[in-house]
Amino acid sequence: MIRLLIADDHPVVRAGLRALFATEPDLDVVAEAATGEQAVEQSRAGVDIVLMDLQFGHGMQGAEATRRIREDPGAPYVLVLTNYDTDADILGAVEAGAAGYLLKDAPPVELIAAVRAAARGESALAPTVAGRLEARQNSSGETLTTREAEVLSLVADGRSNRDIAKSLFLSEATVKSHLVHIFTKLQVSSRTAAVASARDRGYIRPA
Repeated sequence: MIRLLIADDHPVVRAGLRALFATEPDLDVVAEAATGEQAVEQSRAGVDIVLMDLQFGHGMQGAEATRRIREDPGAPYVLVLTNYDTDADILGAVEAGAAGYLLKDAPPVELIAAVRAAARGESALAPTVAGRLEARQNSSGETLTTREAEVLSLVADGRSNRDIAKSLFLSEATVKSHLVHIFTKLQVSSRTAAVASARDRGYIRPA
């Protein structure tokens, strides 16, 4: 029996997933979490797989919750299930230790197969996500790093360099250095143009 924790801040999503897994004899939803903090806490209660959303309404977000879960000895595998497929989201989740990454529009049979694969310790990536990672590996190196994407996502939110530095625990000089590299890679000369270009390329989330 594969014991599941569903971490999503939408009750309807949790209910739908619970109903889906109830049809499978080897899958058992043993806990639910509405926040990242709850997901970390409940993951320690005999869970095999955590189905993790990336975006919660407040508090700890999915990538950080994934990182904290995977730091524990004997931690469960984490399978990200989200609406977001930007490079920043995918790379952030994979670097945090996620065993798989699926989008919420995935067919139910694909989701169930991914859960079983993750429980076996196998990677479970949606085809579009796998293609995105492969393209990045084969690129000329001009894609944004995870940190650069984080910086630019905060720029897109209208944050100042000082605010960004505080949020990411960086110096303002480091933030400015990241922005210089971002502008060079995207061949732009302003923050607005950088955000627009990165959104067009799928590096950061659309507005």
